[in-house]
Amino acid sequence: MSKSICTSIKELIENNLEEIISLRSQKTLKPDNSYVSKGDLLCEELIKNFLKENHPNIFLVSEESPTDNIENVKKPEVLILDPIDGTENFISGLKEWGVALSYYKNGKHQESLLAMPELNCYLKTGDKIEKFNSRISGISSSLTKEDMLKLEPGFEYRIIGCCVYNMYNVVMGSYYSFENIKGAYVWDIIGGLNLAIENGLKIVVNNKSYYGELLEPNKKHTFRITNE
Repeated sequence: MSKSICTSIKELIENNLEEIISLRSQKTLKPDNSYVSKGDLLCEELIKNFLKENHPNIFLVSEESPTDNIENVKKPEVLILDPIDGTENFISGLKEWGVALSYYKNGKHQESLLAMPELNCYLKTGDKIEKFNSRISGISSSLTKEDMLKLEPGFEYRIIGCCVYNMYNVVMGSYYSFENIKGAYVWDIIGGLNLAIENGLKIVVNNKSYYGELLEPNKKHTFRITNE
């Protein structure tokens, strides 16, 4: 039986982790004032080459390849990828960064992966989990001081700066909820959203219940995920 795409890419990341980490200090400031590291670019290149060699019919939608995304998302088979989510953490030497991917065929979700290689934490479609019961609420690092003053009382709040980390923990039940009222791009969130659906969480995207539909790549999407 052939390996799933998520399993193959998980192994690809693990096998190249030392080289990816070695590039964390080589970084460039992008026009939006965020960084991209050579580790981000290597991770994307590894996955691009894997698809080209093994799944040439799958097109990539990725944070680091914006010019291709509008056309690629229309293809029958699409892999949505964030090669390194939490780049600011990654280049600062923190281990709370991750890789997120989600595979769609004919507009339907097939499989997803959340990977935090330095923490040795992985969650993919089909994994069996034992859930925790938490009162912690994960919130986005994009929130301003004014936004935080409006937060609902009664929760323990956490800001980590890595969507993969937050998505993983809300699906595992280590967070009660995770939300981003400012919005995030499809590659940041769609893997976690689909794993949340699989594990029975309540999901609202752009103020509507979410059931796994493919999201537009050229806009930000607000969301809230809860263990209810």
